[in-house]
Amino acid sequence: MKKVYKALTIAGSDSGGGAGIQADLKTFQELKVFGMSALTAVTAQNTLGVQGVYPLSVEAVKQQIESIGTDLGADAVKTGMLFSSEIIQAVAEKIKQFGWKNIVVDPVMIAKGGAPLLQDEAVSALKNDLLPLATVITPNIPEAEVLTAMTIRTLEDRQKAAKRLHELGVKYVVIKGGHDEGESEAVDLLYDGEEFSYFKSKRVKTKHTHGTGCTFAAAITAELAKGSNVKEAVQTAKDFIQAAIENELGIGHGHGPTNHWAYREKKSVYENG
Repeated sequence: MKKVYKALTIAGSDSGGGAGIQADLKTFQELKVFGMSALTAVTAQNTLGVQGVYPLSVEAVKQQIESIGTDLGADAVKTGMLFSSEIIQAVAEKIKQFGWKNIVVDPVMIAKGGAPLLQDEAVSALKNDLLPLATVITPNIPEAEVLTAMTIRTLEDRQKAAKRLHELGVKYVVIKGGHDEGESEAVDLLYDGEEFSYFKSKRVKTKHTHGTGCTFAAAITAELAKGSNVKEAVQTAKDFIQAAIENELGIGHGHGPTNHWAYREKKSVYENG
């Protein structure tokens, strides 16, 4: 019987469907990985912003993860919006309990519209409890600035920030270049503790980028679940998100969601000539 690869996302729900667990599950499905979820919070949001955040209890989060761990298991785990230090600590505890590997941490802190999605005191819990368990962390530039307490303006700054994050125990650091808007290319930097790799793509001028961070990290998670190495996983994720941004859906009145099926369609056209 063919092996079914499984990935768990521990994150918030996005009622608008563009980010959060909705984006993660869509991405897992597109990359042929069975997706499971543990919700940390329910948000009321759309392309215009976040209208409300309703966190679940720590016990509810732990029980969801327990249900997955005692039955289905997971080949890879992605964390997204964790909201509070208590939830972060509970998630770290459960990851250790089940001995899960291939942990991808997307340090979701601020929504596209500027709404805070992580409490201030939770940053230290993220650094102390979760990052030492992480295989990959995928911050954008503003998130990397918060985690490293430094200003990032140049590629050299990003390299320095990546080294600081690696020192916290993360095996691989990906600092995304989407916020580095002075460049014609979007360059993502990968650091493995010894050397840097760079993943470049043409920058697309569009406001429809809601959920790009969630989707990118979810694609890495799916590929790790299937047995890809980190460099291969990041390259696939880069290709996946590039197709999702280039083939915009154009829905909503604000920052619209990306196109989760664009990568599959592009791949199908390529494979079928």
